[in-house]
Amino acid sequence: MSVVKRFLNDTAIYGLSTIVSRLLNFILTPILVRKLDTGIYGIFTNMYSWSALINTFLAFGMETTYFRYLQKVDEKDKMKVFNNSFIVTIFTSLVFLFVLFSVISPASEWFAANGLQSVADYKQYICFMGLILAIDALAVVPFAKLRSENRPVRYALLKTINICVFVCFTLSFMVFIPWLIRTFPSLEGFFTWYKGMWLGYVFLSNLIASAVTLLMLWPQIRGFSFRVDKKLLNSMFSYSLPIFIANVSFIVNEHLDKILLPSLLPGNVGERELGIYGAISKIAMFLSIFVQAFRLGAEPFFFSYAKNENAKKVYALIMEYFVIAMVLVMVGLSMNIEWLKYFIKGGNAEQVARYWSGLDYIPIILFNYVLLGIYMNLSVWYKLSDQTKYGLYISGMGALVTIVLCYVLIPKYSYVGAILVTSIAYTVMVFLSYFWGQRNYPIPYKVGKTVGYLALGGALVAINYVFFARNFWSGNALLFVYCAVVLYNERVVLLGLLKRG
Repeated sequence: MSVVKRFLNDTAIYGLSTIVSRLLNFILTPILVRKLDTGIYGIFTNMYSWSALINTFLAFGMETTYFRYLQKVDEKDKMKVFNNSFIVTIFTSLVFLFVLFSVISPASEWFAANGLQSVADYKQYICFMGLILAIDALAVVPFAKLRSENRPVRYALLKTINICVFVCFTLSFMVFIPWLIRTFPSLEGFFTWYKGMWLGYVFLSNLIASAVTLLMLWPQIRGFSFRVDKKLLNSMFSYSLPIFIANVSFIVNEHLDKILLPSLLPGNVGERELGIYGAISKIAMFLSIFVQAFRLGAEPFFFSYAKNENAKKVYALIMEYFVIAMVLVMVGLSMNIEWLKYFIKGGNAEQVARYWSGLDYIPIILFNYVLLGIYMNLSVWYKLSDQTKYGLYISGMGALVTIVLCYVLIPKYSYVGAILVTSIAYTVMVFLSYFWGQRNYPIPYKVGKTVGYLALGGALVAINYVFFARNFWSGNALLFVYCAVVLYNERVVLLGLLKRG
């Protein structure tokens, strides 16, 4: 149990930084949905969906590969692993920027075809996003180095500074400067450059934050050299290539629906529907915090602990309590939608009605995050056993399901179809990962218990939504039921923890 406690302590620090960062970022959500029409907010969601896909190409699976090869090489060769990994991200970033600026004009015209923004605006958006992606790619390996050195506090500090800079600049552009101009008209001459509620200011703020963060990672980059160990690099490529392809497929599963939605619906309907989808997904973001915190803490822990005799039992135990916690958050958020919805309240009655029309589907988005967390937990087997080709197979099957079902369900059911596509794709991936994992690297997961908690949480949410119309009081009473069941079932373990504590 002490091992699990150590893992939880490290994960808690990553989790706290993620929570603080996401909460600060969440401050922007009610502001942006008030300032921007659903169509413009749809552009915001679409651009970041594209960036998530491209970012996977730039990282090239080097984060996971870096962790794995630190365990394979001698202490004296660990800097070679860093050099090789960092060189790869430098190369991919430079190639990406060259290609991007070569095609920026036709790309801007393609995005601007919907008529919501001009070609000139899109050209600036793409320029900002391209630089953000290149800088963030360069930060991947230095951040991985921090995690491998077991320095979660510094990692948390840098991530928090990043989001603070982003939020402060965004608020300055979108709130403070307009207030200054309204309050002190004499200052208007100093702001002749200001474009009003221009979406590009959000991207510019992100660019500034990314640049500041990369500069603060200099202590981790210092000592880097362009010396390539070809033999080691070839071995790292062999390991990372399937992970890279799997990551691309995985991002397709997560973001392709948002990328395709504007083009699969007529006129400007796609941007408006995507704006609603993006806004309601922000509430579900609170559950993604736990998935992110788990990934940050789990990946280096799983690799470093793999040689222990009881490793598989520990991995199974982590899965068990991770699912309990995930379902708790899923139920808690679902039962409190009636006050959380005010975070995505638009600027007028029409916008309020549009954004709130998607509230009933938030529990399904939350459930998708639970499936994502389970898959991330299950994926440890092919990474530890150097069978990364299975990650490619699993994510590839998920991507195929996503691509086909997007074209089937989105034209009929809009963003609701997109949500269901994600549910089906993640379910397929979870099943395949468990099936192949038990054949190649068996871990004693308690499947019945896990499914039982998932079913209990889903049933309680369904009862509140179907029979009590999302009522706050009945919802939290049902949340208490879930907590009571967990406390009763886990009483032996919890009492043991209290006695040891």
